[in-house]
Amino acid sequence: MLPTQIIEINGKLVSRKSETNFSRGRFYLDMLNNGNLVLNTRSVSRNLGFDDEYYNSQTSDLANVSNSGYQVIFSERGSIQVLRRNGERKALTTERSIPTTSDYYHRATLDFDGVFRQYYHPKSFSGNPGWTAAEYWPENICVSITGNYGSGACGYNSICRLQNGTPICRCPQDANGHCYPKFMPNCGEEDQKGSAEDLYEMLEVSDTDWPTSDFEEISPCSEDCCKNECLNDCFCAASIYKDDKCWKKKLPLSNGRLDTSVNVNSFLKLRKVDVPLQRPNLPSPESPDKRKKDRETLILVGSVLLGRSVFINFMLVGAACFGFILIYNNKITNFRRVHNAAGLNLQCFTYKELAQATNGFKEELGRGSFGIVYKGVMPMGSITTIAVKKLDRVAQDTEKEFRTEVNVIGQTHHKNLVRLLGFCDEGPHRLLVYEYMNNGTVASFLFGDLKPNWNQRTQIAMGIAKGLAYLHEECSTQIIHCDIKPQNILLDEYYNARISDFGLAKLLMVNQSRTLTNIRGTKGYVAPEWFRNTKVTAKVDVYSFGILLLEIITCRRSLVDLEFGEGENPILADWVWDCFQEGRLDNLVVDDTEALNDKKRLERFVMVGIWCIQEDSSLRPTMRKACQMLEGILEVKIPPCPSSFTSTD
Repeated sequence: MLPTQIIEINGKLVSRKSETNFSRGRFYLDMLNNGNLVLNTRSVSRNLGFDDEYYNSQTSDLANVSNSGYQVIFSERGSIQVLRRNGERKALTTERSIPTTSDYYHRATLDFDGVFRQYYHPKSFSGNPGWTAAEYWPENICVSITGNYGSGACGYNSICRLQNGTPICRCPQDANGHCYPKFMPNCGEEDQKGSAEDLYEMLEVSDTDWPTSDFEEISPCSEDCCKNECLNDCFCAASIYKDDKCWKKKLPLSNGRLDTSVNVNSFLKLRKVDVPLQRPNLPSPESPDKRKKDRETLILVGSVLLGRSVFINFMLVGAACFGFILIYNNKITNFRRVHNAAGLNLQCFTYKELAQATNGFKEELGRGSFGIVYKGVMPMGSITTIAVKKLDRVAQDTEKEFRTEVNVIGQTHHKNLVRLLGFCDEGPHRLLVYEYMNNGTVASFLFGDLKPNWNQRTQIAMGIAKGLAYLHEECSTQIIHCDIKPQNILLDEYYNARISDFGLAKLLMVNQSRTLTNIRGTKGYVAPEWFRNTKVTAKVDVYSFGILLLEIITCRRSLVDLEFGEGENPILADWVWDCFQEGRLDNLVVDDTEALNDKKRLERFVMVGIWCIQEDSSLRPTMRKACQMLEGILEVKIPPCPSSFTSTD
């Protein structure tokens, strides 16, 4: 939520699954019909059926409905309130803990750990740019989730400890491991391998409790009694001792928490390290003689059956053929699945499927460095419009390299990248299947008849910068695009910038490069180091982004326009530098009222663009730093003259 936003009855917020996984999580904030604002958990797989309510605003009044809440309001002053039907308000935030909205940005988020937090961030600052949590609900999620069902705040077999309002989740026997049981109880094992003392040991953990999962209570019982009762009970995974009482627990352990106020001692049953793990119900390995004897028995039985009658022979042959067909089809299915798994959920298409989806590659969307892009329609769960790129500049004998690069592209996930849905690698055919972007390219958006507004342009520039920063610094394998230009930036239905054709540079054949000097890129956007015997790094993308940023600011192409005004230079970068040096930035955005009224950002964007197109690549910022300068997080110093604008001609 942001200030001025409202959650109505039946409105909700949903957490993400984890800190890095933005799919739907299991924590919900709901404004209920009865007037209560509640936090609860749901099964992730079903997303229905509440497991546990762990916060309640207490704003329901069934006796007098006018006293019940019906809206959650995030006021413009930064306070969060439940508005009652009679006009009264119940404040959830403490006013003194919330700084003013005139000096700070505010947001409220249901985080992946289930805590609903209100954050603030200074509008002008230096130093750490992080958000600060002002207040949070509930006060202690570790002890607030107390239902008889569900895994608690941290998951099964774990322990939750509160630290500055944040649940810290740990496994009792392994601080860094997953909370999977080290072994499963196997009743009867003592009869085979010795006493319980020989097999297990009890780990003592203080002030730790799993309130549910009880299956037996023993009273009275001493601490040693509690430990031994669990040790000698094959069903028992842990026991809790307090005040001469003992509770035995079964797996999985749920709602675990560290709480010094409970004053309990816990005992966890662990297998001793020198005792081999028992794997019940698995047959022991067969000796070669036994396998040979079994084969001879099968042959003998088969011979007798085959000799019974011709009819049975036909039945057996038919069954064998039928079984072969099933096995063959299953292998084909598994082969497709292996492709999907290897491509990280990428679909492996046949050439015939894509030819049908594109109606024989009929509707062309555009042409790029690698081939032609066609529009298609493919039933993928639901009818989905796709973009199919036929790669006609990729060597046909590089199957391994093609699959490697497709695999790298398939691992990328960012809102400013075009998502790869699948591929075709069949004989001479190399095709990539992307999600379809229905608002075309940034080129058509910038250089069309209507000039896009300033705010849209700045958001597009920020999106491109963030997408490139992700490719350069956040992917497991660094990806250098090598051909950043407005034709390779697409716009989705909300006009978010989405970078396309990334990760394909390595597939371009040497003898089919753009020039005889193996330069990769497009005239007007190529960094100077391509023309020299120097190492090509991610800074080539920074240079291309700088040129593109200047195009976005001015809505003018980087190289010669057929018509340009008095005092303009036919090369965009030269003209921008002249205007910046002479203090004539207004000339870059003539008749653009929004940009003229936003001179600080205009100057900042222009300076970032000039830094990015420095001839000396070491002077160019990284894309991460460029993002921070565009956002105003880092100060942008006065750039020097780039000095080599003509080298791209």
